[in-house]
Amino acid sequence: MKNLSGICLLVILFVTLLVGCSVKPQPIVYGTDGCHFCRMTIVDQQHAAQMVTKKGKVFKFDAVECMVNHLKELDSNDIALYLCNFYTEPGKLIDATEATFLISDGIPSPMGEFLTAFNTASEAELEQQKHGGHLFTWNELLAELNP
Repeated sequence: MKNLSGICLLVILFVTLLVGCSVKPQPIVYGTDGCHFCRMTIVDQQHAAQMVTKKGKVFKFDAVECMVNHLKELDSNDIALYLCNFYTEPGKLIDATEATFLISDGIPSPMGEFLTAFNTASEAELEQQKHGGHLFTWNELLAELNP
């Protein structure tokens, strides 16, 4: 009976560890959550971002540029997910590595970089035609912001 109790305890501990370290995003509570990088309250649902480490730790940001700047302090090999809100569906998170980014003075962002994410290149190109600016993939954006 003692062995069965010990095995049950180990199984419960193992399941708890597995669930506690799951790699998934957390909802951003706009108006309450703070940016991990600059400490501003996250209020803009078109520009917020989030990183999740391979161990499940979540970092929330008020703007993509804060997430990119915070990368200087981390080993990018430890990151499982890069997520960001996008312009045409505020509050919805998408994979930042698949997004198209526009830097345009015509679309302000919380940190003044005028950086906005789009779910598709065609959406970004439409806004570029309206507002001007330059388009970037995720890797191009990293190179632009971290020369």
